[in-house]
Amino acid sequence: MDAMKNTIRLFLLILLAAAPAAAQKPERINPAGLSKPAPGTYTHIVKVGKTLYIAGQTGVNAEGKVVGPGMKEQVEQVFSNLLTALKSQGADFSNVTKTTTYVTSIPEFRAPEVAAVRTKYVGANPPANTLVQIQSLAQPEYKVEIEAIAVLP
Repeated sequence: MDAMKNTIRLFLLILLAAAPAAAQKPERINPAGLSKPAPGTYTHIVKVGKTLYIAGQTGVNAEGKVVGPGMKEQVEQVFSNLLTALKSQGADFSNVTKTTTYVTSIPEFRAPEVAAVRTKYVGANPPANTLVQIQSLAQPEYKVEIEAIAVLP
């Protein structure tokens, strides 16, 4: 009988702990300063509680134009876009816990001048990251796309 009572207590504790998480509703945000997504395609930020899920950012400025053909200039725009998304929610790169980076050329992405751009934004404490080389991104001129997860203070 005591085992059954303990099992029921444990079950109730699990339910009570899970209830706040289940009650969190995703908030979809497209902040000023980022290109406008086509209807029904994606949202720049989905916020759930204190967690931000930032859609993959490319080398596209707020007007929707690719900033240039080079990896360095596109990476600079990507990090600028990520920072715009973060700042819109009162965050910065210190809040980023995970990034996933998609590139069309790992050697280009690892070039010293591109690494300097990354360091300028993430500093000495970079987030966990996965780097993947793929054949192409959503548009043929895109060289890099980075998505991020951040946790607000």
